[in-house]
Amino acid sequence: MGRRQTRMEDGDCRQLFEALAGSRICQEYCGAFSAATNVPITLRPVESWQLPFHGVPNENPFCAFMAETGRACAVCLQIQQRLCQRARQRPATVTCWNGLAVSAVPVHLGDHVIGFLETGQVFRAQPTDPQFQHSARLMTEWGVTADVEALKRAYFQGTVLSPLRYQALVELLSVFAAHLSLVAGQMAVQQENAEPLLIRRAKEFIRERHTDKLRLGQVARAANSSPFYFCKLFKKVTGVNFTYYVGCVRVEKAKNLLLNPDVHVSEIAYAVGFQSLTHFNRVFKALAGQTPTQYRACIAGKRKAELLEPPNGRGLPAAQ
Repeated sequence: MGRRQTRMEDGDCRQLFEALAGSRICQEYCGAFSAATNVPITLRPVESWQLPFHGVPNENPFCAFMAETGRACAVCLQIQQRLCQRARQRPATVTCWNGLAVSAVPVHLGDHVIGFLETGQVFRAQPTDPQFQHSARLMTEWGVTADVEALKRAYFQGTVLSPLRYQALVELLSVFAAHLSLVAGQMAVQQENAEPLLIRRAKEFIRERHTDKLRLGQVARAANSSPFYFCKLFKKVTGVNFTYYVGCVRVEKAKNLLLNPDVHVSEIAYAVGFQSLTHFNRVFKALAGQTPTQYRACIAGKRKAELLEPPNGRGLPAAQ
């Protein structure tokens, strides 16, 4: 049987993800899994520009040194994004430049991927001294100032699992991801049933007409409500005001358009309903945490991450 179809938009999925990540079942499972395997896991959102395991219990000690410099962090983030791109349909594993494997399993809501269950970094074979020397050389080039002996101790302290045990670990994550997908579906149904018809109509109208110069009164009329009542109810149900919600819808549409490097940012601004480039930049940064140009640069960086993977397929950069 196929996944349940859903009409939830990106903003709704983000809210559902936050509820799912904060749920007792998710937190208890992640804690128990980490305690049993010595491997941290987390439920991470689809779009994330943070290292998911920095500062958490059982963090790989060598990776903790990586967080010292921006360049090293950028390389790790590119690997994280490449992993999530590969894991949108099924579990995926990537081996990074220092020989550590990370895996991600998608959590779905209908046809949407709302997040990934991701493992911390693990060796699938005993690390070797040549591996360490190569990694240490790159760390030095990227500005990590730790003592070589400290780096070496951290490197060889990393968790090692046999390929068979590691595969079992990923299978366990897949079972739990399927369970979380069921829980997400139940949450979505409860959320949809709890939302007044008036608000659902308004959201649908905004999504369909987001390129227009929308006014609160116009949307209220489309939802068969007075502006005063609509404004009050919309804030109560969604937790945000009308203007903020419209901005969220437009920014999510803009993110998709920014994937095309041939379309100018100014064209995208007007295409999604903003009346000026300045307003677009301000709203986009407020909601996405970076300007449209910076967001596009991050996307381009993710695509270039494939260049970090040499022909041997191990994910280790070739020695200079």
